[in-house]
Amino acid sequence: MQNCLIVGAGGALGTICRYLIGLLAVQPECGFPVKTLFINVLGAFVIGLVTALAVKNSALDPRLVLLLKVGVCGGFTTFSTFAYETSELLQTGRGAAALAYVLLSVTLGVLAVFAAQLLVR
Repeated sequence: MQNCLIVGAGGALGTICRYLIGLLAVQPECGFPVKTLFINVLGAFVIGLVTALAVKNSALDPRLVLLLKVGVCGGFTTFSTFAYETSELLQTGRGAAALAYVLLSVTLGVLAVFAAQLLVR
């Protein structure tokens, strides 16, 4: 139960940060989703940093790692988890699986949005 509370607290922090970034007055002329790209890249960086620090320093409290990786990064963006899992596949020599994961995630995710929009129409 304690781990659930830790993840929930981190998730609240992550979602609040995402919301606040969404309020920034940044809207490029071309309409490109700069804020979402920033959120996704920052989340990927943070989950990579936290994971690397946890591997390098075994004294790091596992609850802090859980709070940051699953809670904050998960609440901020699930793209960070997607990026991390893809890097793990690549690092373990499973390049074909990584490519399939990337292509399927992006393609099916976009198609799922279209399908949901069509369902509502």
